[in-house]
Amino acid sequence: MIIFFDSGVGGLPYFQYFRQNNPAESLVYIADRINFPYGKKTKQEIIYILVSFFEKLIYQFQPKLVVLACNTASVSALSTLRETFPHIPWIGTVPAIKPAIIESRSHCVGVLGTDRTIDDPYITELAEKYSADTKIIRIPAPDIVEFVEERFFKANDAEKQTIVSPYIKKFRHAGADAVVLGCTHFLLLQSVFRVVAAPDIKIYDSIAGVSHRIETVLDEKGVRDKIGEIPAECRLILTGAAPIEQKWLKWALDLATEVSVLHEKP
Repeated sequence: MIIFFDSGVGGLPYFQYFRQNNPAESLVYIADRINFPYGKKTKQEIIYILVSFFEKLIYQFQPKLVVLACNTASVSALSTLRETFPHIPWIGTVPAIKPAIIESRSHCVGVLGTDRTIDDPYITELAEKYSADTKIIRIPAPDIVEFVEERFFKANDAEKQTIVSPYIKKFRHAGADAVVLGCTHFLLLQSVFRVVAAPDIKIYDSIAGVSHRIETVLDEKGVRDKIGEIPAECRLILTGAAPIEQKWLKWALDLATEVSVLHEKP
């Protein structure tokens, strides 16, 4: 079993991409609705939430690998989780800053994320590691996180472009020719970002890179499941006492027929 974890729907593109390419793997996607959103919380708050939560999850599921399908959780707590649970391989989803910096011709890269992510020293460290001469434009977009979580499945194309366009305009005005989607929630609007940013700004994400990293770790440990060995299980689990929203039922139908949407507390 592999766990994918996020505060809401944001990590589903990672979950879906990996599942399409690895249908033999049993997966569980956990959405922490109780503590959503993570972006406004402090680093210590996020660490406390995740360490407490994973003490239960690891005991319950005995995962062979955990994916933090949340940029904010990854930059805030990934190192602590690795230290606390050293027997579990942890894969983070961090902003794809490296390829954006390497490919930028204007030496100006935009990073769009939650307040917690763009303020983290990790962003600065990555930028300095790959190019000290590149200017990093950081812009928080908590309203896009809320939009994706609450309105994405009801919104039309015009509404989606309206929420994205002001941010691309700011990056374009600053001279950026590359924009990194630094929050997993933004990936559900990936195609919209690309349309609005064309032709002068390229959009970067880490979906394929994260999926490849998961496969590499599974292969290195010799625990990658092969088709036909065991029936693959695929589950969605929501935290909290609220009723299951329609968007989760839609994802259950879209991801795979064997998905079950469960209603569980942490």
